[in-house]
Amino acid sequence: MTTEPIPRRKLHQEVLDRLIARISSGEFPPGAQLPSERELMDAYGVGRPSIREALQQLERSGIIGISHGERARVLLPTAEAVVAQMTEPARFLLSVDPDALDHLKEARILLEAGVARLAAERADPADLVLLRQRLDEHRAAGLDDFLSRDIAFHRQIAVMSGNPVFPAAVEAMLTWLGASYVTLVRAPGAERLTLAEHQRIHDAIAAGDGDAAARAMTDHLSRANALYRSLAAPAAAADHS
Repeated sequence: MTTEPIPRRKLHQEVLDRLIARISSGEFPPGAQLPSERELMDAYGVGRPSIREALQQLERSGIIGISHGERARVLLPTAEAVVAQMTEPARFLLSVDPDALDHLKEARILLEAGVARLAAERADPADLVLLRQRLDEHRAAGLDDFLSRDIAFHRQIAVMSGNPVFPAAVEAMLTWLGASYVTLVRAPGAERLTLAEHQRIHDAIAAGDGDAAARAMTDHLSRANALYRSLAAPAAAADHS
């Protein structure tokens, strides 16, 4: 039998839970203002610090927005906002876990291959025009802009999936992997290979061939991962010499 004492919950956590329950029930729909701090203090019988800490946690979670001099307002959470909350933990994980980078790259292959398949199946003519534009912009980019144009190409494919979660997830992964991408962009011949692979991905999507699009994306990302490992190995050996 467990005999440890039950920990006392902090007051702001109780306030937070009650506010979330009221928001989730529809009492305060997106766009609505919450009661003032004074009203919440009176309603819950707690001090201003507990109210403010609860509101700040809601703001950090993207559930409410707080403007100076106004009552907090309930927001409509977006996929971008939800994914953005994972950025700092993801970067920390990558900095302390040697295997995290490979795990993230493996997850990215599965995600983007599936996204490319959906893009091929769902793209309309306007989508294809934009994808061609992103490819042309990437081809015309200099070294300083190459990475941002690469991200724009991959994000456009995710947008074409029709699912707003995918652009947010793809862009977040690319952001988290930023350091490794800088290494790849500056590798000799990397630009030419990347553009050729992007052309193949574009052509498969334009043809409406989901299998070919998924295969082209998998080949592209697998090649990039192998290149990064080959570039990183000498650097790691030098660090330990």
